[in-house]
Amino acid sequence: MNAKSKSIRVMVVGESWVKHTVHLKGFDQFHSTEFEEGATRFLNILKETGLDVTYVRAHEVSSHFPSSIEELKKFDVIVISDIGSNSFLLTDATFLKSKRVPNLLRLVSEFVQGGGGLVMVGGYLSFTGIDGRARYGMSPLAEVLPVSLLDHDDRIEVPEGLNATVVDGDHPALGQATSDWPILLGYNRFRAKAGSTTLVEHGEDPILVVGQFGRGRTVAFASDLAPHWAPREFLEWSFYPSLWSSIVNWAGSAESL
Repeated sequence: MNAKSKSIRVMVVGESWVKHTVHLKGFDQFHSTEFEEGATRFLNILKETGLDVTYVRAHEVSSHFPSSIEELKKFDVIVISDIGSNSFLLTDATFLKSKRVPNLLRLVSEFVQGGGGLVMVGGYLSFTGIDGRARYGMSPLAEVLPVSLLDHDDRIEVPEGLNATVVDGDHPALGQATSDWPILLGYNRFRAKAGSTTLVEHGEDPILVVGQFGRGRTVAFASDLAPHWAPREFLEWSFYPSLWSSIVNWAGSAESL
């Protein structure tokens, strides 16, 4: 996909939100609105390790996500984190103007089929998601991902903390993160597909799974890259940079589109 001298081009999608708060003070009330990004440390790490990063925030997807395979081919890897399928399927053109447009998730499928990389990171709006709202199992990405998704709310909350176990420490997608993982506070439950490889697990549940779709590579990380499932212990882990840069580099090193 890339000449060895070129940086892998990665598009990170999601991992931001708008918080609308109602303040009640006795008889009176007022509202405030805040925009927050959970991806800041993740994005900085990718940039610091030499990756060429483009960030599409959650509220920008419906209007700014590439709408042709030619545009997607400008990238080597797409990282989708904590944003549901509706944001891709209900574009501004379709939802606001009732226009016929390409299915953006079908374009992602075509992108991976041709040799692109796809990484999905867990969260309340990843995989199946809270109350089933992420709905990727009903989308074109269901066959692309290296895991089979549940048909109901797939969140596993572990407030006491869980210790994930590395089961394939030799895989290059792990980088140096081959043992002694810090705690995580939850994850999306899914099942590894036949032919995919589970690198990290918790009990019988896979946490990190890699696979192939067409000529492209796919990755499913069940937990989060930011709070709340990724606590301070995980974010400040010395191998956090190595883990994510290795995952993205591995996903982006498949065959040429």
